Amino acid sequence: MSREKSDTGNTVTRFAPSPSGRLHLGHAYSALFAADACGPRGRFLLRIEDIDQGRCRPEFEAGILEDLSWLGLEWETPVWRQSEHMPDYAAALDRLDREGLIFPCFCTRKHLQLEAANAVTAPHGPDGPLYPGTCRRLSRDESADRKAAGEPHALRLNMTESAKRVGALSFQDRALGEILVDATGCGDVVLARKDIATSYHLAVTLDDAAQGVTLVTRGEDLLHATHVHRVLQALLDLPVPDYHHHRLLRDGSGRRYAKRDRAGTLQALREAGRSADDVRKLVTAKP
Repeated sequence: MSREKSDTGNTVTRFAPSPSGRLHLGHAYSALFAADACGPRGRFLLRIEDIDQGRCRPEFEAGILEDLSWLGLEWETPVWRQSEHMPDYAAALDRLDREGLIFPCFCTRKHLQLEAANAVTAPHGPDGPLYPGTCRRLSRDESADRKAAGEPHALRLNMTESAKRVGALSFQDRALGEILVDATGCGDVVLARKDIATSYHLAVTLDDAAQGVTLVTRGEDLLHATHVHRVLQALLDLPVPDYHHHRLLRDGSGRRYAKRDRAGTLQALREAGRSADDVRKLVTAKP
């Protein structure tokens, strides 16, 4: 996998899969990309993003370790598991709450879908249609009463207020150069789901800082999410890594690889007699 060479002596990268299925060729490309980007003198970390306990399974985590070992990758131990760091996410939420930057959202998914369908235009952010601000407009007393009554709610970041606090921001992408952050274009993203006391955006931002990651490598589909993460870094006084959003691997029909497609899993390829070298050559050759 060719890319610009840089000084990787102190580079720390990570591969962070979710154990909700077996790894596929797209995962193999991403893992190999991250391991290669840290260089021979850097550090390659493995993170298991298992906050969604309803979908994550121990057998899939075991499969991840098996597949990565088969590819010839090595990583530092112990492996970082998000489920073991929920108190850290809660502490960050408490801080943002004290600073008046998050609010409870009682909207159901059906309500939000109807709002988006009825809108003349529905601008999109990293999580789909932008949140219309329904619960941000509730009074503090009404929000408190509904929480006290036990009404299920998520926690959202007040992005308008957050953007005012942090001012102009940017991040450095090794393929695209300096990128200016469009905070308000991300909308009031969820930082804690109704069923899970955190979210991808909050957990991954805190994890990268706690693990000392200096270069975040991930698919280009997550470029928009990086705008959210950069805002959170500024709000929580976290270090800012470099980024490299790489291309996405696609199958013969042009579709992105998915966990539901078992034929493209590393397990299936291995069982079909393919070697790890075969897979490495395959992901390198794919457009």
